[in-house]
Amino acid sequence: MQFKKSMLKKIFIVIILMCTSLSAQDSVLLKSKVRHSIDELKEFIAIPNDALVADHITDNLLWLKKKFIERGFNTTELETANHPLFFAALPMEDTKPTVLLYMHFDGQSVDPSKWNQSSPYEMVLKKPVDGGFETIPFDELDADINYDYRIFGRSTSDDKGPIVMFLNAIDLLKKGGKEMPFNVKVVLDGEEEKGSKPLPEAVKQYRELLEADFLVITDGPVHPSGKPTVVYGCRGITTMSLTTHGPIKPQHSGHYGNYAPNPGFQLAQLLASMKDSDGKVLIPGYYDGINLNEEVTEVLKSVPDDAEAISQRLAFKSAEKVGGFYQEALQYPSLNIRGLGSGWVGKKARTIVPATATAELDLRLVPESDGNRLKKLVKKHIEQQGFTVLDHTPTKEERMTFDKPITITEGSVTDAFRTDLTNSYGDFLVNTMQQTFNEEVVQIRIMGGTVPITPFINELKIPAFIVPMVNPDNNQHSPNENLRIGQIAYGIQTFYALLSTKLP
Repeated sequence: MQFKKSMLKKIFIVIILMCTSLSAQDSVLLKSKVRHSIDELKEFIAIPNDALVADHITDNLLWLKKKFIERGFNTTELETANHPLFFAALPMEDTKPTVLLYMHFDGQSVDPSKWNQSSPYEMVLKKPVDGGFETIPFDELDADINYDYRIFGRSTSDDKGPIVMFLNAIDLLKKGGKEMPFNVKVVLDGEEEKGSKPLPEAVKQYRELLEADFLVITDGPVHPSGKPTVVYGCRGITTMSLTTHGPIKPQHSGHYGNYAPNPGFQLAQLLASMKDSDGKVLIPGYYDGINLNEEVTEVLKSVPDDAEAISQRLAFKSAEKVGGFYQEALQYPSLNIRGLGSGWVGKKARTIVPATATAELDLRLVPESDGNRLKKLVKKHIEQQGFTVLDHTPTKEERMTFDKPITITEGSVTDAFRTDLTNSYGDFLVNTMQQTFNEEVVQIRIMGGTVPITPFINELKIPAFIVPMVNPDNNQHSPNENLRIGQIAYGIQTFYALLSTKLP
C-alpha cells in the first residue's frame, strides 16, 4: 500500500512537472510568434496604405496574397465599383460551421510632420519613459520581449496589426497540429477608412462565396480596463454640412458691421437651438423608439467604466447628460459638430463681416434610428428657425429673395447594428475568451464608433460580433498611432482559442 502511495505521489509530481514544462514551452513559443509578428508587421507597415491612393491599395493586395497563400489559404480579389476586396478561405468541409472574419488594411491619411519619427510608414520600437516614449533599436527584442514596449506606425493598430496576429495564430495552430472545428473565411476591406461605399453591392454580388454562420470583426480597441472584450454592435453614421450666407463677399466690419447679416452669428444661433445646456437634442422625434429596460440597463452598468478616469483623461469637469452614464449615452443617436469655420482666425484674423459660415455635423446612429429620417428632422428644424434650405450655393436672385438661405449637403448613411446579448455564438465567444484568459469578459451592447459591416448582416442574415485586439490608447486615426506588444500576444492567443475550440 505504501509503495502504491509513493508511486502515485511520484506520478503526480511528474505530471505537474510536465504541465509546467508544457506551459513554459507554450510561453516561449508564443513569444517567438510575437517576435515574428513584429518583423512581419514592420514589413506590412512599410507599404503605404492611404485609402485615397489606389496604388497603395494595389501594393497591399499583393502583400496579402503572398502571406495568405503561404498559410494554405485560397485567395482572390473580389472586384467592386472601386477598390477590390481581398478574400481568403481555407479548404472547406461541409460538416463544419463557418466563421467569416472581417478586417481592413487601408489607413487614414498621414501628416508626417506631426509624427515623432521620420516616416509613419517606417515602424519604430519605443519603450515607456517618464510618461512618454523613447525610441530603441529592434535588436533589444532579441534577448527578451517586453510586452510593455510599443511599436509606432500608421495602421499598427487600425487595422494591420490584427491581420498579422491572425496569420501568426494560424501558424501556431498548424505547428501544433490543431484541427480547426470551423471553416474559416476572411474578407479584408481596402476602403474602410473612406466609408466602404461599394460594400453593400459587393456583398450582394458575392453572397454565396461569403456565406457563413456568424461574423467576427476584429477592429478597434479593447475596453479601457484592458480586459477581454466582446462588442455586440456599433453605431452607424451619416453627415451633414451646413453653410449660412451673409454678404456675397467679405465686407469691412467698420463699414457694414451692424448692417450686413453676419453668417457666423446666424449659424451659432441655429446650432444653439438644436441642443440644451445638458447636451440633449431638442429636435422633436430625434430619440424616438429607444427603450432601455431594466435588463438592458443592468448589462450596461456591468461594463467597468470609470467616469472619473474618463474626465481626467479628457480633462473636462462635467459630462453631458444624454444618458445617466457613459454606456447609456451610447444607446442614443448623437448630433455632433465635428468642424466649424467662418472668416479667418488667430494671426490671420481680419476685421470683416464673413461671407459664409460652415458647420460640419456627424450623426451617430443606433439601430432604432434611421439616418435619413434624422436628417429630415434636422432640416425641418432648420426651416422652423426661419431658414430656406438649399442644396447649392444661392444665386444672387435667391439671396435677394430669401432672408436666411442655408446650403445643406448630406453624406451617405452607414447603418448601425446590434446582435442580441443572448445569441449562442456570442456566448461561445465570451466563454472561450473567459477560459483562455481566466478573466471576466467585458460585454458591450453597442460601441460608439462605426464599422461598415451592416451589409453582411442584412444580406447574409447572420449575427455579428466585434472582438477588439488592440490597446485603448493606440492613437488610431491620429499621429503616433501605436500598438502595445502585449496586445500582439493577446491577439494571437484570442484567434488561437476561438479557432481551435468547438461550439458546444
